[in-house]
Amino acid sequence: MILPRRTTLLGGVALATAGIAGTARAQLTIDMTRPSFEPVPIAIVDFRGDAVGAQMAGVIRNNLQNSGLFRVIPSSAYIQKDVDATTPPRFPDWRSVGAAGLVVGQVTSVGGSIKVDFRLWDVVTSQQATGLSFTSQPNNWRRLSHIISDAIYKRVTGEEGYFDTRVAYVSETGPGNNRTKRIAVMDQDGANNRYLTDGKTIALTPRFSPTLQEIVYMAYGENNGPPRVYLQNVDSGRRELLGNFPGMSFAPRFSPDGTKVVMSIAENGRTNLYEMDVRGRQLRRLTNSPAIDTSPCFSADGSQIVFNSDRGGAQQLYIMSAGGGGERRISFGDGRYATPVWSPRGDFIAFTKIGSGGFGIGVMRSDGSGERMLASGFLVEGPTWAPNGRVLMFFRQQPSSGGRAGAASLHQIDITGRFERQVPTPTDASDPAWSPLIPQ
Repeated sequence: MILPRRTTLLGGVALATAGIAGTARAQLTIDMTRPSFEPVPIAIVDFRGDAVGAQMAGVIRNNLQNSGLFRVIPSSAYIQKDVDATTPPRFPDWRSVGAAGLVVGQVTSVGGSIKVDFRLWDVVTSQQATGLSFTSQPNNWRRLSHIISDAIYKRVTGEEGYFDTRVAYVSETGPGNNRTKRIAVMDQDGANNRYLTDGKTIALTPRFSPTLQEIVYMAYGENNGPPRVYLQNVDSGRRELLGNFPGMSFAPRFSPDGTKVVMSIAENGRTNLYEMDVRGRQLRRLTNSPAIDTSPCFSADGSQIVFNSDRGGAQQLYIMSAGGGGERRISFGDGRYATPVWSPRGDFIAFTKIGSGGFGIGVMRSDGSGERMLASGFLVEGPTWAPNGRVLMFFRQQPSSGGRAGAASLHQIDITGRFERQVPTPTDASDPAWSPLIPQ
């Protein structure tokens, strides 16, 4: 039976953690420091009980398979067909089909709520690896599936998961010469898509606050007015202008603590970086250059900012103090560099690279060393990090007739450069922004 260690209320979800077997952990573990490894073979049985049990198992399978770190064994291979979530399985049957791990669960109706119990069994050692118990509203079943996926991911890899997250992006519709671009938000797997802007004006570069409650983005004013930076509440839809400046304001991004937004403001032929206090609305200039300084992004600890600038003659990456000053160039490869984004871990900076007739997505360390490219194409751009710093999302645009840009789609890729896959969206999509983990 699952033995709860503690029970807490997690955003309307009551959760209890279970004891974790401490022996032979390596049997169900990926060493993420190794340059190569085989995906972990795992069987995920439809959860018993309520009708959503099969749907929950489907979401978990999809999450783990899409990460590239797991190989989900098809149900057609199962020998033990009826698995009781409250008792140990027949381990020899699961070893026979090559499973290293087995996921089982039970969904029970409790009044107007559902109770979900799940276990991850280590098939090799015949022991329970981890387990969780939840009580929540029935319409939370999809989110519970993501939380369970994160728990499995963490048990096997030793790293935090990223499945219980959202992605904001630019939804694109209409002909190429008259695109409607509006901000949308969805779960990281493409479910629960909804639109935050109405498409009457072009909206670009959405970025989440650390709390996920707000998004900051750039939108053109009514009647093709100049671009302005807006702050919008994700749930209520309330929108406010973040400073009415004489020139354009664009490329906004929150500080790690959510109290500030850094952005570019263009005025009198110059584009410099500015910091604005979100609540007090005090504005402070961070750079003073005759060049174009843009795409700023804070380091994970908030002490530094990376940005791109053509102050040296070509578009390159620079780092400076979060308070301004001490700018130093960190990119020295062939081509131009843009859209730098600091990893939540603080170890890498992702970027877009333009050169040799195409685009690429790459990473480098904060001192500019270790540059390596992960993806390339006709147009690939706009990397954003998963909250665990292990996976990147970006958008890929295909060429159409006459060499023009065609359909645009979102893609995920592991930091190793493997496991690229397309993320489903209802329309063309560009410029993704990954949220932190949803607060529990």
